[in-house]
Amino acid sequence: MSLGRMLIVLGVIVLALGVIVSIGERIPIRFGRLPGDIVIRGKHSVFYFPIVTSLLLSVVLSFVLWLFSRR
Repeated sequence: MSLGRMLIVLGVIVLALGVIVSIGERIPIRFGRLPGDIVIRGKHSVFYFPIVTSLLLSVVLSFVLWLFSRR
């Protein structure tokens, strides 16, 4: 893949992330607060482990990369 094509793909990805972030407030599903994410609240601290969000993000990114790697 040439440098120009990689920069175009990177630009499209950044643009898509920008759109997702800008309209993300209107989506009723809050990523990072999905069922299955672990939250442990103490008196003076909070431990947060977004396991389901991480798995979902991994599956989506794997699918996108698989689509780009096909020829």
